[in-house]
Amino acid sequence: MSIVETPPEMQAPAKPSARAFWAYWLRLGCISVGGPAAQIALMHQALVVEKRWISEARFLHALNYCILLPGPEAQQMAVYMGWLLHGAWGGIVAGSLFVLPAFGLLVSLAWGYMQWGSQPAVAALLYGVKPLVVALVCCAAWRLAKKVLIARWLWGVFLLALVMQTVHLPFPVIILLAAVLGVAVQQYWPQWVETSVGHAAARAMQSAPSVIDDNTALAGLADLRRWTATVLIWGVLCGLGVAAALVFYYGPSHLFTRLAAFFSQAAFLTFGGAYAVLPYVFDASVQHYHWLTTEQMLDGLALGESTPGPLIMVVTYIGFVAAWQAGLALPDWQAGLIGATIATWFTFVPSFVMVFLGAPWIERTRQQWRWTAPLHAISAAVIASMVALALTLSRHVVWPDAPDVAAASMVVLSLWLLVGKRISILWLLPACMAIGWLLKAG
Repeated sequence: MSIVETPPEMQAPAKPSARAFWAYWLRLGCISVGGPAAQIALMHQALVVEKRWISEARFLHALNYCILLPGPEAQQMAVYMGWLLHGAWGGIVAGSLFVLPAFGLLVSLAWGYMQWGSQPAVAALLYGVKPLVVALVCCAAWRLAKKVLIARWLWGVFLLALVMQTVHLPFPVIILLAAVLGVAVQQYWPQWVETSVGHAAARAMQSAPSVIDDNTALAGLADLRRWTATVLIWGVLCGLGVAAALVFYYGPSHLFTRLAAFFSQAAFLTFGGAYAVLPYVFDASVQHYHWLTTEQMLDGLALGESTPGPLIMVVTYIGFVAAWQAGLALPDWQAGLIGATIATWFTFVPSFVMVFLGAPWIERTRQQWRWTAPLHAISAAVIASMVALALTLSRHVVWPDAPDVAAASMVVLSLWLLVGKRISILWLLPACMAIGWLLKAG
């Protein structure tokens, strides 16, 4: 009697070794250019389709949770996926390697910018990138708006939030008011809320088995109270403990302490990704604290768009430049490195803590979220903040002192190529740099 063997494509692959696991996340951290949507797409292609480490339903379930969290969802997905595959150390490795290459590159670029940023060649290259940054913000707002603004009441929330942006109401207040409006709609006008069946459709999809399949049981979920207590203790040590050390050593009014306080606060306000919180960071860094000039902030956004990793990594640049030019009793490069490390640390530590706290509960319950109205209202407010950011950036890029026809033309051309032709940023970025060089240094 012959034995029928299961085809290899229908067998679950072996659990990745530590070496393969580290290598994948380091590689992803080095090539993840193009924003959170592109980064999550890269993860999906590798983890779900090619390597089959994570099943489709498990991946989408994790993504659903990460989108609800404040913070960079692509980096949080890396933490979640790493935790699914290798537990706590896997989440730490995946989340860290996802940002460390970008951190090293941005520190180097920020150092070069502070040394030679005023050189005509550097200024010419950045002149070409800035219109692309404006176009990318507009594209992100447009794509999100098509998915979120699907009802009249959401358009109302969007317009109200945009008005509140124009009168400079604090971003946290706008988010809170949007959530309250969403709760009111959920409670009193539930017929306005459109429910999604995406998860049910995803669960119905048939696919080849994965290392972490739809029904794979995870070890370590039995004692969730102990896990939660452990995560909270380490979170307090890594967050409040480091902050307390900065206050003790430098004092509450020192720049390093203020950087820690501000970016800790910003880390809990990044609903909708980096584009959503950039107006808040932009206003605080330039208008309130005066750490950077508007020109320096625009240059930082240009550098952030041209490097791998989450766009929120621009905080590394902000911390470096702010500390470099603060006149501290340290060498400029050393102050900049410390400032960049503090800004990055306090931006990403909350993401690790929130994923580690919530992921086991999400995996245990596997329940679909139903508070769609508050979440959609927050998303509408996020889109309004992105539109406000695009208007602010456009004013400085297209009309700094007088109309800049070349910059305006590059914004329009970049928008057409991004939306109409779906050209990758990997091609547009060097092209825009070359155009900037020809216009300003050629």
